[in-house]
Formats: sequence, C-alpha cells, structure tokens
Amino acid sequence: MPAIRFRWFAVALVLCCLIGLGAKNRVQAQGAKETAAVQITIPGEDRFTPFAITVKVGQGVEWINTDTDDHLVISNDAFNTAGHRGTSVLIPGNGGTFRLKFNHEGVFPFYCGFHAMLDSNNQPKAPGPDGGIQDADGNFGTPMNGVITVVSD
Repeated sequence: MPAIRFRWFAVALVLCCLIGLGAKNRVQAQGAKETAAVQITIPGEDRFTPFAITVKVGQGVEWINTDTDDHLVISNDAFNTAGHRGTSVLIPGNGGTFRLKFNHEGVFPFYCGFHAMLDSNNQPKAPGPDGGIQDADGNFGTPMNGVITVVSD
C-alpha cells in the first residue's frame, strides 16, 4: 500500500513541476512579446516611417535605413523627456540600423541632421539657403523628423 501512495505522490509532483514550468515559459514568452522592438524605416524619400509611434516602457525601437544615403538620428533635447538625451547617431545607407531601449515614460522627438535643422524655438524645419538639399524647383522640402511616445504598461 505505501508503494502505491508513493507512486501517486511522485506522479502528482511531476505534474505540478510540469505545470509550473509551462506557466513560467508562458510568462517569459509574453514578456518577450511585449519588449519586441518597434521598427522605424528610412525609405528613399528622406523621411521616417511611421512618423509617430507609441511604445511601452522597456520596449526598444530600431531604425532601419533602406535608403542609399546616410542619415542621422538626433534627439531634440528641448522636448525630450524619455531619456537618451544627446543622441546623435549616424545610420549608414543600404541597411544600416540603430536601436534604443526606452526605460521610462516620456516623449523622444528626433530629426535627421542632414535633412532638418532646429529653428529658434527648437522646432524642426527644412534646411534652407544656409545649407541643406534643394530640389530643381527651389523647394527645400519638409523637415525629416519623428516622435516616439513611451507609455507605462
């Protein structure tokens, strides 16, 4: 009789361990899903797409430059409340990438230093006669910028 009880106890113990491991794996998988990086693409027409995104605290953002030209990601520190102040990173053309992980709430406005500049109010504007790219019609285009909003869970 004691051997039968021991077998049932052993079976119950093994089942509890398997259920516990399954629950742990589900939690880890959910955590991995929540922290997956959101992508911002730089296509050939000098813009960030999408322009605005929202991510959760602990989540990363990855910029992918599919353009042939190099681009810069520069933090607009006058309005940056999400961390990574002073960011100024060159992303090489033809597949270069850059990644940031955001650890607290706020906003991260950014722009490309080659295709935008800040005016006296720290607002991005298209490069003008003092520098920048001008098309055949004399237009300087729109400023290349974007914003990331970081929210809590």
